[in-house]
Amino acid sequence: MRRRARAAEALAAILALTAVAGCGSRLPESDFGSGRSPRTPSAAAAADPIRVGILTSATSPVGGATFTDTRDGAQAYFRNLNAKGGIQGRRVEVHLCDDGGSGVGNNECVHELVDEQKVVALVATTTLDYAGAARVSRARVPDIGGQPIGAAYDTYPHLYGIYGSLAPRDGTPGWGGELYGGTEVYRYFKKEKGARTAAVVSYNQAASAGYARLVTRGLKAEGYQVITEQVDFALPNFRAAAADLKDQGADLVFDAIDAHGNAQLCEAMDQVGARVTAKVTNVQNWTSSVAADYQDAPHCRDSLWATGASRNYEDTGHPAVRAFRAATKGLETHSQWQLEGWAAAMWFTDAARSCEGAVTRVCVGRFMERGAPYTADGLLLPVTYRALDAPPKHRRTCLSVARWTDGRGWVTQNGDMKETCFDVPQLAYQP
Repeated sequence: MRRRARAAEALAAILALTAVAGCGSRLPESDFGSGRSPRTPSAAAAADPIRVGILTSATSPVGGATFTDTRDGAQAYFRNLNAKGGIQGRRVEVHLCDDGGSGVGNNECVHELVDEQKVVALVATTTLDYAGAARVSRARVPDIGGQPIGAAYDTYPHLYGIYGSLAPRDGTPGWGGELYGGTEVYRYFKKEKGARTAAVVSYNQAASAGYARLVTRGLKAEGYQVITEQVDFALPNFRAAAADLKDQGADLVFDAIDAHGNAQLCEAMDQVGARVTAKVTNVQNWTSSVAADYQDAPHCRDSLWATGASRNYEDTGHPAVRAFRAATKGLETHSQWQLEGWAAAMWFTDAARSCEGAVTRVCVGRFMERGAPYTADGLLLPVTYRALDAPPKHRRTCLSVARWTDGRGWVTQNGDMKETCFDVPQLAYQP
């Protein structure tokens, strides 16, 4: 499934950094703050808030702002929802927990949110090491709309990542330990832009190199000539890599490196005069900070493209995007992960509204298991959770595509994302 591969795509660089980073600290927080005033038991039963948890590696070895956008989007949704009366007249009370990017901190956050705060669900989980995932599953707490940084959302029941899954989720990742990703991104650029040669840039580090191999396999399956460029993680020579991909005439550049490394690579490409059809990035880097992040690489910046499975946050002609932007206008920057966090909160809200009477973990889970695709009012490509006994060999998969344009931001390139679809092979990889 290509959507599961998007998780590896979006965070290959983060995973590369974890191999050399230490553990962070855990800083639990609470939002929408004041405590509840005393009430009689009967009044409390009718008016108590609905508790949800947002588990985020807000502080982590890879940088404080890396994982917070989904949290910010979900909080904005709940804040807007509460201003309009909440769910059936009940306010949504959000409890935040920062696991510090460590497995120990993650387990502590799970204990705090699930056992102590007794949240109905987790929403928009975005964590570097989801060590507590099995514990969440055993407690039958729905985890809704999380970013699948690891394999948890393709491993455990009761966990529902933002991109869906067709895996059995029986305690083993994917099918027998293997996940599957499609080649629709590479098909798109071959079909729409006539690309035939692609460079893949990675670090000489296991996670980065492993993801680069997956990209290389996908490109070759689509008939590309592939140029592989590996740079030293500690002392990367991006200029040499840029010069080589220029000499070999690369049409496209994909990467398995971090955001800072991407900016350096782009600067090097500008310096050596490497001009490509597209420097393809991913949903995590689909942000309004591009102008500042790539300020020293105007030519490369002009070739930045992003692909994903959600509607471009710049598409304010769409009513659901318009609602998101209106509620988040106070944020310093906007990003695709914020929009996906907003969609995750909407997903929970729709599940909670389906409950007759009390909003419980059971009734929310029942909505999540009903088998119908979910789109968050058109913000997401249809998200499906079905358990297939065997992985699909081919799958029709759609994608959202945007290109950065100075002065306009991210401009959608493929019309309606629901109509940019390809029947592509599904390639196995190990998480």
